[in-house]
Amino acid sequence: MAANKKPIQTQKAKRAAPKKTSRKTKGIDAIALLKADHREVEKLFGQFEKAKAADRKRAIVGKVCAALTVHAKIEEEIFYPQARAALSRKGDDLLDEAEVEHEGIKRLVAELKDADPGHDLYDARVTVLSEYVKHHVKEEESDLFPKVRKSDLDAEKVGAELAARKEALSGKPVEVPPTLLQRGLRAVTGERASV
Repeated sequence: MAANKKPIQTQKAKRAAPKKTSRKTKGIDAIALLKADHREVEKLFGQFEKAKAADRKRAIVGKVCAALTVHAKIEEEIFYPQARAALSRKGDDLLDEAEVEHEGIKRLVAELKDADPGHDLYDARVTVLSEYVKHHVKEEESDLFPKVRKSDLDAEKVGAELAARKEALSGKPVEVPPTLLQRGLRAVTGERASV
């Protein structure tokens, strides 16, 4: 074996390796990032409800599917394992349910990716996906996130990891609106937003 050959890293090892964070992704709260994703998808579902043209519906569903795919991936790869560790056994049921809900959502996303908006069940599938997502979001935001917030999870460290992975998957910069507390602190200190 040549001396200059590097060992091959597995996909799992690559994901587990510490991620370098850009200046833009530092200081992003994990829960704020995930909630921003939730709001983005809710907005898209709202646009779908108003859409009439098949091309418009297809474009919106494409954005919904892409956003949900990236969101599920960063939660499953980064947030859920770290939340599970921070909550110990206290969060197992919530996290198990969240993972099962992801499976249902991913199944519908896969069906919709190649579906024709003219098909009889297209709108129904989008409606069911929307309802699944609303239920999932409600459980995360009312049960899981408050428990994680009270744990010792480093929300900024995890947020930076989520943002870096999301940027890598989507190819787009991550911008999360500042929290109410951050906006208040900036107003008091006169600091400008860096994001």
